[in-house]
Amino acid sequence: EEIAAHLHDSVLQTLALIQKRSDSPDEVARLARSQERELRRWLFDGPRGQHTSVPAALATVAAEVEDGYGIEVDLVTVGETDHRCDALVGATREALVNAAKHSGQKRVDVYAELSDTDAQVFVRDRGRGFDPATVAADRQGIARSIRGRIERHGGTVDIRSSAERGTEVALRVHFDTAAHGSEPTEGTAQ
Repeated sequence: EEIAAHLHDSVLQTLALIQKRSDSPDEVARLARSQERELRRWLFDGPRGQHTSVPAALATVAAEVEDGYGIEVDLVTVGETDHRCDALVGATREALVNAAKHSGQKRVDVYAELSDTDAQVFVRDRGRGFDPATVAADRQGIARSIRGRIERHGGTVDIRSSAERGTEVALRVHFDTAAHGSEPTEGTAQ
């Protein structure tokens, strides 16, 4: 009964929306991706879909940006860490939002590599690119939400961008292995 109720309230409603919007392939694809994620979360993480891992947090952020901006995020995560990575997840979200808003592309790739000693996330689009040195001072996305957030936690940010190749944002944080189990270097001020 619980499964039937959930399928009625989610999958069947989404299928009805897809029928109504069949003339918009982008909207149909967005709805299908969103529903697939929600159903997988419900099936594998339980009805509440709560995440406790960094890969799950990154997947949630990717899904939110996909839904909010109508793009596709291809996320690959390798490894896991016991450390909290709130700053890394937040900076990843901002890099995804920037790519969604400014790259002109409908797809963004994210690769995350996690371990007990460090975590790295690479956000890449193949869009129009930009010169990071010419970003206006009043634009705070890169300065505060990405670079500032990561650097406050002992990490580094490398942004490479060109008109021919798009943009890649590399985020790296290192953990204080002596304090394993407590807040990492990345999270001394979480």
